[in-house]
Amino acid sequence: MAYDRNNRRRNDDEAQSEFTEKVVSLNRVSKTVKGGRVAKFAALCVVGDGKGRVGYGEGKASEVSEAIRKGLEDAKKHIVNVTLEGSTIPHEVIGEFGAGRVLLMPAPEGTGVIAGGAVRAVVEAAGIKNIRTKCLRTNNPNNVVAATVAGLKSLRNAEQVAAYRGKTAAEIKG
Repeated sequence: MAYDRNNRRRNDDEAQSEFTEKVVSLNRVSKTVKGGRVAKFAALCVVGDGKGRVGYGEGKASEVSEAIRKGLEDAKKHIVNVTLEGSTIPHEVIGEFGAGRVLLMPAPEGTGVIAGGAVRAVVEAAGIKNIRTKCLRTNNPNNVVAATVAGLKSLRNAEQVAAYRGKTAAEIKG
């Protein structure tokens, strides 16, 4: 438990309760050294508040729990805002990162989340209830999660586009 300067326990539960935390992938890696093999773990984690904020991070350590803790801390440092339209996204978008490419499409109410494991974790953490997705190239969880967040980050609604162009939302919608 963390303590502040006056040795009073800080309430970490309040700070963590606003985010849902998910471990997307846990990878065991080993390095061969003179004395044998040294095993370490890498954890890819996603955090989100379910209201349009989501972040991801990776933690590496010699123990699983420590790797997950580091991954969650890293994810909380890299939170981005996602533009939502009700319970879905405003428009179709392709997110790219490295070899990862993810197609995100809005869906009508009642469709649910149609997504694979890595994309599903990011989308549910962001609070999107109706969406269709497809991984187009690699299925490497690190690249897929980064591509999904990149796609969600690039979403814009009509008001944001209108402000950028110096017009009204009605003119943009036609």
